[in-house]
Amino acid sequence: MSFTAFILDVVTDTIYPARITIEDGKYKEITPIHFNEDTVLDMKGLMMPGFIDSHIHIQSSMITPAQFARIAVRHGTTAVVCDPHEIGNVLGIEGIEAMIENAKQVPFNFFFAAPSCVPATPFETSGAILDSSDIEYLLKKEEIVALGEMMNFPGVINGDEEVLRKLKLARDYNKPIDGHAPLLSGEELNKYLEQQIVTDHECSNILEVFEKKFKGMKIMVRDGSSAMDMENLFNIEDIYSYVEEPDKFGIVFRDIFENGVYTPLFDFIVSDDKHPNDLIKGHLNESVKKARDLGIDILKAINMVTINPAYHYNLNCGAIVEGAYADFIIVDSIYELNVLETYIGGECVFDGENVLFDAPDVDARNSINATKKSPADFDILYDGDECEVNVIECADGDLLTKKATAKLKTKDGVVQSDIIQDVLKISVVERYGGNKIANAFIKGFGLKRGAIASSIAHDSHNIIVVGYNSEMMANAVNEVIDNQGGISVVSEDFSDSLPLPIAGLMSNDDAYVVADKLAVLHNTVSALGSNLKSPFMTMAFMALLVIPSLKISDLGLFDGDAFEFIDVIKN
Repeated sequence: MSFTAFILDVVTDTIYPARITIEDGKYKEITPIHFNEDTVLDMKGLMMPGFIDSHIHIQSSMITPAQFARIAVRHGTTAVVCDPHEIGNVLGIEGIEAMIENAKQVPFNFFFAAPSCVPATPFETSGAILDSSDIEYLLKKEEIVALGEMMNFPGVINGDEEVLRKLKLARDYNKPIDGHAPLLSGEELNKYLEQQIVTDHECSNILEVFEKKFKGMKIMVRDGSSAMDMENLFNIEDIYSYVEEPDKFGIVFRDIFENGVYTPLFDFIVSDDKHPNDLIKGHLNESVKKARDLGIDILKAINMVTINPAYHYNLNCGAIVEGAYADFIIVDSIYELNVLETYIGGECVFDGENVLFDAPDVDARNSINATKKSPADFDILYDGDECEVNVIECADGDLLTKKATAKLKTKDGVVQSDIIQDVLKISVVERYGGNKIANAFIKGFGLKRGAIASSIAHDSHNIIVVGYNSEMMANAVNEVIDNQGGISVVSEDFSDSLPLPIAGLMSNDDAYVVADKLAVLHNTVSALGSNLKSPFMTMAFMALLVIPSLKISDLGLFDGDAFEFIDVIKN
């Protein structure tokens, strides 16, 4: 295959006309050509490397890897580095290998990270445990290019032997180690970095970026469905407010910004978690344009989703250079990035209208081992007329929560929700046979009636539910159990759901079908009073104990700052 086109060279950040020869799925020869007004090129548009999402959890898209590939190529994505710790927490090695096998059956470059924290902490019940011997088994696989995000930062800092064994294995196999260190700073961050943990995608403010970057980390900027950090991090006013002053690390910021561009601070743009209703609208193509609109040089933004991740993870793609895999896209312009065609290994997989491959199904089996629940299971009891309770306070688009308190009334010995204060009940129901339930309170969902439940609850994926009263919560949970996993919305006069029978996380349907159903459920939740953009994803992260400050597992209410359980009712 040989043709002429204008190409974007991400190595030199230049655009020029060239003749490209592809053989056996790789670039064999790239020769610049003379261009004048009479020159007619074979490709109409600009040829550039396909996009690489260097940190994503496919399962959060609620579709299989093969179905993910079908929607991603529409937006110019040709490769991902995905961490399958979601399904790993449910089904262990079996689930991870099922993901890898499904991914192999489509023309798309799936690279995987070995999940380092299954479970994420010892303070929750998961369906599997991956120890260091399991990690070594995975690291030997050619599909595994990294050790997945090390969420157990207390284990790293305190020298947990099993955690350190996993980190050493990654170094022994020469695989980069992804980090997860929200708000970690000072000596604790230094201790964390001693283990050669390289990346972090949890920065939520620019000072956090400064410290981690200057200490040697590579910074991933998230643009997902729940965590949208671009606006905070790509903020010119915030960044330049520090330029004129030496910072606490003794570095003069002016030296960093001498070219007037602050992109050296940032290395990758990633999704982390992307719901199907967002994925059908766009992927990294839209993230790059958002970065452009926030002041990032368009070429630097493109580098963050092409050559940067390819170089870091040692992937033979991400640039139009001889010897690399011929994964490229044709776009209308470098600024608009409307994808006209997508090629993987030199073969067209998206022609501008149609995706040119099918997605095989994944065999589903029931992974929900939980008995039906009654309203009493969700009651919080107190002997008195009123009590003060600890409350999780969440915000739209933020995985971090705040610690709050509220005074609530009781009725017949049961503590009541208060919609005036927007204090609702939240519970986590263990789904792996133990039938444990933890109950607490949450602020920020805005529901005025009904309840919502889901078997997607990071990272152990027990069943999580938020609601106004115990009866509605029991109904919502029972619908998830009946569907063998998924999402449900119930009220006094109706119920609706999205079944996710593959590990309680995914569907074999395509992204559009799942997105349409999810949109219906989002609209229903909005009608029940919630203003959250992604209520189910926000709810899912309320069980992720490794992100501060207050979260909940099936074992209780958890203080992520002190890394310990606390009582729901204050003494």
